[in-house]
Parts: sequence; C-alpha cells; structure tokens
Amino acid sequence: MTTPTNPKELTLRGVVLGALLTIVFTAANVYLGLKIGLTFATSIPAAVISMAVLKAFKDATIQENNIVQTIASAAGTLSAIVFVLPGLIMIGWWLNFPYLQSLLVIVIGGILGVMYSVPLRRALVTGSDLPYPEGVAAAEVLKVGAGVGGAEENKRGLAAVVLGTIISVVYPLLAKMKLVAEGAGKTFKFGSGATSVSTGLSMALIGVGHLVGLAVGLAMLTGIVISFFILLPQLTAGGPPSGTELADFVSTVFRQKVRFIGAGTIGVAAIWTLLKVIGPIVRGIAAALSANRARNASGQGMDSLALTERDLPVGIVFGTILALMVPIAALLWWFAGNGPIAQSMGLTVMVSVLYVLVAGIMIASVTGYMAGLIGASNSPISGVGILSVLGISLLLVMVLGRNHTADETKALVAFALFVTAIVFGVATISNDNLQDLKTGQLVGATPWKQQVALIFGVIFGGIVIPPLLDLLNSTFGFVGAPGAGPNALAAPQAALISAIAQGVLGGTLQWNLIGLGAAVGVGAVLIDEVLRKTGKGSLPPLAVGMGMYLPMDVTAFVIVGAVLGHLYNRWAARQTNPDFAERIGVLTATGLIVGDSLFNVAYAGIVAASNNPDALAVFGENPYATPMGLVLFGALVWYAYNRMQAAAKKPVSA
Repeated sequence: MTTPTNPKELTLRGVVLGALLTIVFTAANVYLGLKIGLTFATSIPAAVISMAVLKAFKDATIQENNIVQTIASAAGTLSAIVFVLPGLIMIGWWLNFPYLQSLLVIVIGGILGVMYSVPLRRALVTGSDLPYPEGVAAAEVLKVGAGVGGAEENKRGLAAVVLGTIISVVYPLLAKMKLVAEGAGKTFKFGSGATSVSTGLSMALIGVGHLVGLAVGLAMLTGIVISFFILLPQLTAGGPPSGTELADFVSTVFRQKVRFIGAGTIGVAAIWTLLKVIGPIVRGIAAALSANRARNASGQGMDSLALTERDLPVGIVFGTILALMVPIAALLWWFAGNGPIAQSMGLTVMVSVLYVLVAGIMIASVTGYMAGLIGASNSPISGVGILSVLGISLLLVMVLGRNHTADETKALVAFALFVTAIVFGVATISNDNLQDLKTGQLVGATPWKQQVALIFGVIFGGIVIPPLLDLLNSTFGFVGAPGAGPNALAAPQAALISAIAQGVLGGTLQWNLIGLGAAVGVGAVLIDEVLRKTGKGSLPPLAVGMGMYLPMDVTAFVIVGAVLGHLYNRWAARQTNPDFAERIGVLTATGLIVGDSLFNVAYAGIVAASNNPDALAVFGENPYATPMGLVLFGALVWYAYNRMQAAAKKPVSA
C-alpha cells in the first residue's frame, strides 16, 4: 500500500465498504447489548477486514483503511443506544420502534456527539498522555498491514498480531462448544454478609489491560475492593429472603444498590475530570478560533495547516450544534404528544433542549476522557446513561412536580428516556470519536475527513438499528415488557436506566446510595491529587468508579493484564532494542483484542442466522468446564507472553 504526501483517504469505495461492515457489526452489537448488556469495539476488526479487501487495489492507503474502520466503528459503537431505547418498550409506552422517531433520535444524537468532540481533539488527543489503548491497537494493526517501518520488523510485528489473534480465538471457540466455561465465579459468605468473585475468561481483557497500564489497573482494583469486599458484605448482612438463593440475592443487591453507589462515584469523578480538562479544552477552542481568523485574514485558509491538524472549521461545528437544537425541539414536541407535558409543553421542551445542549458538552468531555483512559469498549457508558437520566428526571420534577397519576408518570418516564437517548448518542459517539482520532493521529490521517466519516457512520447506523430492534422485539421481546415470552432478551442496561427514571419521577429512588458513591468519589479524587503532587503515582478516580460500577467479570482480567503488561514493559526496557520489544508486546496484546472481537462478530452472525444462542454447542453440560477453563486460559496467557518475549529477544537485522 502506498502512503503519498496527499494520500487517498475519504473515497467512495471506502465509504461503501464502511457501510457494508456497519450492517454486520451493528447487528452483532445490537444483539449482544440486548442479550448480556455489553458491546464490543468494532474498530480493530473493521480495520483487519478493510485491509484484506482494499489490498486488492494497488492505490489503497493506510489512511483509506482508517476511514473504513472509522465509519464501521462509529456505527458499531452507536449500537449502545440499545441501553436506553428498549426501555420505552419495557415500560409499555411503545409497542414497537417507530422508524422515523428512532432514526432521528439516533442520528441527531450521534451527529451532536461528533460535533461536540471536534474541539476536544487538541486537548484530549494531541495534547494529552492518555493511553487510548484501542486507538493505539487499531493504529498498530493498520501500520503492520500497510508495511510501515522496516520490512523484517513489520514481518515480525504482523506475526505477533496473528499469534495474538489465534490465541484469542481458541478459548471462546472452545467455550461456545461447551468444552470449557466462558467465565468463572463463586458466591460465598464474607464478614457479616456475602459477596462474589467472578471473571470472564476473555483474552481481550488481558490485551486491554496490557495497553491501559498499571495505574488504571490498580485504580480498578481499588474499586473492586470497595464494591465487592466492603459494600456488598454490608448490604447483604442478614442473608437472603426465604426461598432466595444466595447467589441470586448477592447479584440483585449488586445491581440494585452497589451499581448506584458506583454511579455516584463516576459522577463525581466525571465532574472533576471535566474541571481538569476544561482549561485545555477552552484554550484549544480559543486557539482554533484565533488561527481560523488569522488564516482567513491572510487568505491562506485551511491549506496552511498540516494535514494532521485540519479539523472541521469551528464555525461549521458550532453552527451545526446550534442548528440541531431546532429539530431536537421539534422531535421532543412530537414525542410528548398530548400527555401531561402538554400543559407546560413550551417550558418543558425548552428546558430539555438546554439540558441536551449543556449536558452534551460535559458528557462529550467525560466520555472522551474515559475512552482515552481505558478504551471505548470498556468505558462504563451505561454509568453515563444513569447520570443523564437522573439529570433530566430531576428537571422534569422541578418543572412539572411529582403528584401525577400512574399513566401520567409513565408518560414522564417515557419522555425522560427519550431525552436520555439523545444525550446517550452524544456519549457513545464522543467515546468512539476520540479513540478513532487517536488512531488517525498515529497513521497520519486528516481529522476533518475522519469527522465526516464518523457522520457517515452515524447515518448508516441510524438506518440499520431501528429495524434490527424491531426484529428482535417481535422475535424475542424484552424481559419485563408486556407480553414478553420465555426467551425474552434481558436488555439489562435499559432495564436499569428505566428503573432509575421511574424511581426519580415516582419518588422511590434511594438517593443515599448515590450520595455514598459521591463521597467515595471525593475521597478518590483527593488521594489521586496527593499521589500526583508527591510524585508517588496516581489513582485515576474514573477508573476507581469503573471498578465499582462494572461487574467483576469485565474488570478482573483487565487488572491482570495491566500487571502483566507492566512486568513485560520492565523486562522490555532491559533488552538491546527496548522500543522494538515494547512494540511486540503492544502488537501481541492488540492481536488478543482482534481475535476476540472478530470471533464475537462471527458468532453473533451465526446466532442471528440460526436463532440459537447455543449454535456451536457440541458437548452437553461439562462438570469440569470451569477448572478446565481456568487451566487452559492460564496456559494460553503464559504461552502468549512466552512467545512475546521470544519474538522481542531475537535481534532485528539491519
């Protein structure tokens, strides 16, 4: 592949390929999000597939491949809207997903996310030392595929990615065949109550941990200790109600209480993060405006900037943001209809639009920071959804009061969820956008072209997601929704966010839990500041909140990967070619993420085609699945790091 001075980048074939990948990845993420409450980052598998396809064209470039993955990752990330919209079915407000309303709420929120994150690029990407693990991983994949660097080094690098990919596919394949367990967990009495320990056996989590670093890993471990060994034992004191299994009781307490405490911690950490980054953001925006005026005065325009510094013009960005407030107001007016909001329609819609405008700025900054800290697929976006629905629900209480009939309260809950869906679109795309812009920075891409590609991805995702939701709703339904069948999808995040809206507007929410989490967040902020000022390290408060809020299955092996990555990097620093040794580690870890992501895409397609979640199962129940899984997983991790060191020690010939 070629890398000319003015490279082929935003091309028709790239947009078409990105649109096709969008259908596949969006379908996979919508299903997984509704089934288990998790989605996966699609940028790396999209980059791999794009390279395989565009290799057939002699004039393809690394920047063009980057555009393809940008489009596909935007649409795949936007699938996280399933954490909110199904709530409208679950509370009985919608029977299906009205196509135009669903399309507009997804597309408008997504485009707002793109626009809000444009001014953040200089502050959070080029002007920060955030690790952006998935953005770096995607860039490494693109570089190896394009042959950037020395021939032998890239050959060895490609081998490292392939090795990591193969290792990462082996385990989930055997797990789906029911030979080994997909995770391991145990609930037990602890102190005066009970707790549980669990982990998802995913090589991708090891890879992410390797890339995010030790500080984030230890902060997440702190959050785990707080949630699972301090809070859960206290909140489960007295044991489960009669007839309830201990494991079910502990799981329910975690979902209904501990996660709310974690959300409070994330809220404080998010506000503190915003306060810390607001200065660089404002300075970045001011510098962009000043540079824009200077270029216009000299008649040079954007051509005077380096390709890698050309964002969408700030006038277009801010003009688009303000212009989108008009269709948002119309959409909210349309959605509210003749319900209880009709009596104060103008005031309610105005307050809601202002909320979207202001909350969008804050959330774009925070989610962009979270993506830089731990990666887009591991960011607790649903925690941002909790804070968003809390905010709009409180505003509705202030404007309309709380003394309403059951039907009126349902209408207010539905309106709160609809506003949250718009804000959630901002959150998901900002989370993804800055990750993609980091990849672009590392491969020499033009930011404004990536930002346009992100808008394409949002539009493609908006077109595809509503019919997918309708299909799954009519086929399976959602747990808790009227008429849901025995095979209904859990949609756990949508259920949680809906419950919060109902709790605030119905007056039943336990604010003491949010307050306790906020106090923990303040403590984490103070400790982090002391550590930084004394030069003894750091304790990122957002990572503490993530460790508290996310299930341990998602976080445990991220921490293990962070420790292994730290030990490996210390070893690499002592080698004759430390930079190459460290890069081999990054590339192998990247392969671990690639393999897991590609397998999930393929498996989701198999499940959708067969309508059978156990489509690959060839074994019955295996009583030894968990111990066999732990042994095999440990052996694969050992093998990955053993081969990583062997590849890094071998000298690179000149």
